[in-house]
Amino acid sequence: MDNAELGKRLKTARLSKKMTQSEVAGNFITRNMLSLIESGNATPSMKTLEYLSGILDIPMDKLLSDSWEESTEIPDFQTLRNAKKLLTDKNYPEILENIKAEGIFKDELHAIRSMAHLEIAETLSESGQPEQLQQAVTHARSAAEEAAQGIYANTARAAQANQIIAESARLLSSYYSSLAQGNGI
Repeated sequence: MDNAELGKRLKTARLSKKMTQSEVAGNFITRNMLSLIESGNATPSMKTLEYLSGILDIPMDKLLSDSWEESTEIPDFQTLRNAKKLLTDKNYPEILENIKAEGIFKDELHAIRSMAHLEIAETLSESGQPEQLQQAVTHARSAAEEAAQGIYANTARAAQANQIIAESARLLSSYYSSLAQGNGI
């Protein structure tokens, strides 16, 4: 394995643990040396590799393995992979129940959660039933909020969500108006 790949693995592991270079370097190596290692511009000694493996909680054999799989080593990658699979499988409730927008991929996870809320809102709004229209509004609001988060903020998705809110509100208003008229109110 080359220095660039090793450095990439170490940096990815450090970021997934939300640690700074200074925190990882500690008193064992300098932050500058860690930066050089992560960028692939320096070759760490075996003693340094053992130290980094321990501090980042990655077994040495996995760190140096030719078959490195980030998703099995770093929980944030596994969460993102799982969220993408659930989205592809159109399992929107599972996304909302089990995928939180946190960690190093929180921006991506906000986008995925936004899509899930929007899909559920669209399905609920098609029913025209008051209870489902109210749930559609709740999901559409959440879709708009999540769509506005992070670097993948999506104004088009937020606009779609706002359209669902407006249409559901119009239908609910008509429904409640007809109830009021039917009761002589």
